[in-house]
Amino acid sequence: MNHHTRPGGDVPRRRRAMVLGAALSSCALVAGAVASTPAAAGERHSPRPVDYVALGDSYTSGPVIPRQVDANCARSDHNYPSLVAARYRTASFKDVSCGGAKTDEMWKAQGTNGPQLDALRRSTDLVTLQIGGNDMGFGPIISTCAALSSKDLAGNPCRQHYTSTGVDQLALNIVRTAPKVARVLRAVHDRAPHARVVVVGYPALLPDDGSGCYPSVPFAAKDFPYLRDTGKRLNQMLRLVAWLNRAEYVDTYGPSVGHDMCKAPADRWVEPLRPVAPAAPAHPNAKGMEAMADVVLKRLGKGAGHR
Repeated sequence: MNHHTRPGGDVPRRRRAMVLGAALSSCALVAGAVASTPAAAGERHSPRPVDYVALGDSYTSGPVIPRQVDANCARSDHNYPSLVAARYRTASFKDVSCGGAKTDEMWKAQGTNGPQLDALRRSTDLVTLQIGGNDMGFGPIISTCAALSSKDLAGNPCRQHYTSTGVDQLALNIVRTAPKVARVLRAVHDRAPHARVVVVGYPALLPDDGSGCYPSVPFAAKDFPYLRDTGKRLNQMLRLVAWLNRAEYVDTYGPSVGHDMCKAPADRWVEPLRPVAPAAPAHPNAKGMEAMADVVLKRLGKGAGHR
């Protein structure tokens, strides 16, 4: 099936908003994740060489992972887009992902990195996009919850902080981020009308069973499941927005279960707040990037019509 005619592509905008709002307010926001390890994807081939552009934030750029090729954006040549480009049949590859990027940076420069959307052309065949974490406050959430943990190590001071008004502020932030990501996807389609567009979700930072690992990850015990569920809500939002805007979604959460930042160095794909492997705190390490590349390649190998 041509990706421009996949289900959801002709849903009226008002209906799309109603579907998204209802889904984001339901218990379906907590996405079920299957703990599985991605099989080695091997080399994937498209019918012809493709022009590939990667857009995204630090979970795409790969800060600290060797070899850093752009100091302004903390971009590695071993991030998942680079690994995908090396193993997929690409005619050209441009990675403009940048650490700290929000959806705004799709349209405006970020230091020496120009507006990310400017990398797209009408001839672009493939676009991967991983964005939204910074819009909903990823960095401040980590620092705030770590600082609050000392108030009640056995409790949930972080959750109490973000729900003190009677509304879960983090859940609200995710709802507010949804139209921003949708706007990015519409702009991608406008600038690269023939491209296959793939939205990449975020991996598991915390144990899926809700357990904790203080002080390696300095959150209070009952805040671990709260923050785990927040991460799942973010990914479910990205899945829904992708579906409503003629894009595919790649789940990196499910394959990364059991490889979160609480695991031993040999097993984890995301580094804790004091990294051991070369990576930014609470970010994928080289093994995490390889795993994300595997699931992206697996999706690409299925063809554009699959969901």
